[in-house]
Amino acid sequence: MIRALCLCVFASPVLASNCADLTYNHISYSTCQVHVDRDQIALFLYNKNGQPYGQFANLIEDLSDEGTEVLFAMNAGMFHSDLRPVGHYIENSQEEMRVVSNAGPGNFGMLPNGIFCITDSHYHIFETRDYLGKKPNCTFATQSGPLLLHENIFHPRILKGSTSKYIRNGVGVSADGQTAYFVISNQRVNFYEFTSFFQEVLEVQNALYFDGNVSKLYAPELGRSGVGWSVGPMVAAITATDQ
Repeated sequence: MIRALCLCVFASPVLASNCADLTYNHISYSTCQVHVDRDQIALFLYNKNGQPYGQFANLIEDLSDEGTEVLFAMNAGMFHSDLRPVGHYIENSQEEMRVVSNAGPGNFGMLPNGIFCITDSHYHIFETRDYLGKKPNCTFATQSGPLLLHENIFHPRILKGSTSKYIRNGVGVSADGQTAYFVISNQRVNFYEFTSFFQEVLEVQNALYFDGNVSKLYAPELGRSGVGWSVGPMVAAITATDQ
């Protein structure tokens, strides 16, 4: 079932991913942009044997055997030591993990947090309780936190002068829901610096934090292999190699 659903996303051609390094306030960021009418993106967690991919190389090899190329990939949500997602996770319309709506420890539980949702026609970032109320029909969804930007407002606990700095990654979505931006900092940044990049450079009104310290990006056009720590949920831009 899962493999059949994965293959159906290749019905239309996919152009090369648009990844670039950008600098804002003397900090470098790598950004990969996708458009709903041009690109195909999906979430991945387990292989056909039910084991977590863990490394981008495993995903790339697995999909390559099926005639599919990974254009870029990024870790996409927090995970437990066994790589299970901490929060809500949907892959190919199948729910792997329920929504976690209560406050808790760490960045994930720093409410408001949010859910990145992929449908056939839009990308969305929902505040978690809003997601529960609207019950959107997401083909793919991953929950993480904090919600960096919500309707162009910073998360209330993000402080400009914070000394907590890590390599961080996340996703932002354009106001019309047609474009998603996957971003990783190339230097250690605090939440305020990271969020400001989404607001000031990408001009998005909604952005969601994926993770820090274990943040990884596979982007061959930028010379990035994404090797290192094993990760749980992944988001990837994909295309059939026989097109």
